[in-house]
Amino acid sequence: MSIVKSLSTSKDSSEEEPPDQKQRDFYFDFNKDKDWKELVKSRTMINLPKDYNFERFAEEIKKVSKVYPMNINPYYFSLIKKIDGPIWKQCIPSIKEIEDNFGEEDPLNEESENQIRENVPSLITHRYPDRVLFLVSNKCAMYCRFCTRKRKVGDDRKNPKWEEIQKAIGYIKNHEEIRDVLISGGDPFMLGDSYLDKLLKRVYEIIHYRKNGIIRIGTRIPCVLPQRITPNLCNILKKYHPIYLNTHFNHPLEITEESRKACGMLVDSGIPVGNQTVLLRGVNDDIEVMKELMQGLVSMRVRPYYLYQCDPVKGANHFRTDVRKGLEIYKALRGHTSGLCVPTFVIDSPGGGGKIPLLPEYVLELNDKEIILKNYEGKEFRYPQINLNQTPKSSEILN
Repeated sequence: MSIVKSLSTSKDSSEEEPPDQKQRDFYFDFNKDKDWKELVKSRTMINLPKDYNFERFAEEIKKVSKVYPMNINPYYFSLIKKIDGPIWKQCIPSIKEIEDNFGEEDPLNEESENQIRENVPSLITHRYPDRVLFLVSNKCAMYCRFCTRKRKVGDDRKNPKWEEIQKAIGYIKNHEEIRDVLISGGDPFMLGDSYLDKLLKRVYEIIHYRKNGIIRIGTRIPCVLPQRITPNLCNILKKYHPIYLNTHFNHPLEITEESRKACGMLVDSGIPVGNQTVLLRGVNDDIEVMKELMQGLVSMRVRPYYLYQCDPVKGANHFRTDVRKGLEIYKALRGHTSGLCVPTFVIDSPGGGGKIPLLPEYVLELNDKEIILKNYEGKEFRYPQINLNQTPKSSEILN
C-alpha cells in the first residue's frame, strides 16, 4: 500500500500523479489483485492515522474507537478524496460520536427485551406480522459511523454463536405466519461461503414450503467490499430462490467499476438488487448529489428502494438532517427524473413502530366530489371522485 501526499505538495510533472489526483487531498493505493479475504485481513485499524499522515486525527480516532470500533478495508479507504468529505465522514470516527449523547442505543427496539412480542430469541426482531429480521453477524467490511446498531457491531463478545442461530431458526420454524426472513447483521456476507450456505439452507428448508415464502439479505458489501461478490457466492445464493438483496450506497463516489461489476454479477444470477440510502448531513443532503446517486444506481440495475431519515441513534446525531430536507429532496426527484430513480422516503419510527412513508403535500383538498392535486411543477389538477349513487348497474349497461 502507498499514499501520495496532499495537493499542497507541488509537482512539476502530472505524470507522477494518479488520474484524479487533482481532485483529492491525498491518494491511497492498494493491491487490487488481492481477494476479499486478504483485503479484510489488511483492513485499516486505529494505527493507520500515524502511518498515513493523519497525526492530527490520531488521538481523536483512538478515543472514539474505544467506544465505537473503527474498521475500514483498503478498497473503501481508497475511495476517500477529501478529508471530511462524504466518504471520510462515513468511515472515519469523529469526536462528535462521544461528545453528543442525544439518542438511544436501540432506538428501533430491535433487542428482544425491548420488543412487544414475548420470548423472541436474541437474534430475531419480529416487528411485522409475517416477517422477521434475523441478525447473523456483527462484523462488517467497514463500520459506518452512523450505524443504527453501533451498540453491538464490531464487539467480538456480541458476535452470534451457532447455538444462538439455531434458536432463531427454531423460532422461525415454530411461527408459521413468518413467510419472509430478512437476513442482516453486521453483514451476512462477512461470513465464509460454507457457513453462509449452511445457514441459508436451514432457513430455506422452512420458508420454501410456506406460501409466498422469500429470503432477503441486507448487505453493504457490493458498495464497501465488492470483491466479496464472487462466482462461488453467486452460485450459493442461486440455490435459494426466490432470494432478494438490498444493498446500501449513500454517495455517487461509491459507484465504481468494482461495485458495478459486483451488482451486475448478482443481477445476472437472477437476484433482484435494491438499495437503501440513509440521508446524512454533509454526505448526501443535496438534491443534485442524490439525483446523481439514484440515476447511477439504476444504470447498474440496482433499484432505489428506501431513502431513510437517519435514526436517532446515540453517537450519530451529527448526521441527522431536518426532516424537511428529505421531503425537499424527494420533491426534487419526483417528476424531475425517472420514477425508477425515486425511492420511498421513510422514517423508521422510534420505539419499534416500523417504517412510515413521508410525502410532500401533493394532496391539497379531498372531498366527496373531487381530489385537488399539485404536480411536480406546482400546478393544480382536479380528479373527480366516483359517485356510487349515480354509477349505472351492469344490467343497465347491457340493455
